[in-house]
Amino acid sequence: MLNENGLSIYTDGSARGNPGRGGYGVLLIWKNTKKELSGGYRLTTNNRMEILSVIVGLEALTRTGLDITIYSDSQYVTKSITEGWLENWMRTDFKGGKKNSDLWRRLYPLLKKHRIKMVWVKGHASNPYNNRCDELATQAADGSNLEIDSVYEETLE
Repeated sequence: MLNENGLSIYTDGSARGNPGRGGYGVLLIWKNTKKELSGGYRLTTNNRMEILSVIVGLEALTRTGLDITIYSDSQYVTKSITEGWLENWMRTDFKGGKKNSDLWRRLYPLLKKHRIKMVWVKGHASNPYNNRCDELATQAADGSNLEIDSVYEETLE
């Protein structure tokens, strides 16, 4: 499954334990060009890595106004965007203490720079691009020199 008329971004997040060591994996596909991105964190959650994977994919772009299809196996991420949850959270300034507001606030303006279509894909299934993102995310979570998810860790203090 690819966006034939634009950019395809496959994303996935992982956490070893939830919370635990985490990672994200991103695959950007434009025509015949593919670029992989990944990173790991010493303590985070799966949902944070799922959101961060979309952020990292969009932040890697150097142009605006693109037709982009983002594929995610996270219903939390896809429904937040497609069903208007994120719009509502932004409008109400995340009233009620919604989790991950730091990441949602970072993602929101990135979504506005492009024409975005969100597509949910079944995780750990037969989609080779989603499976590759899962590999990238889990390898990053298992890696060394893990970054610090300071916003998340501060909530634990």
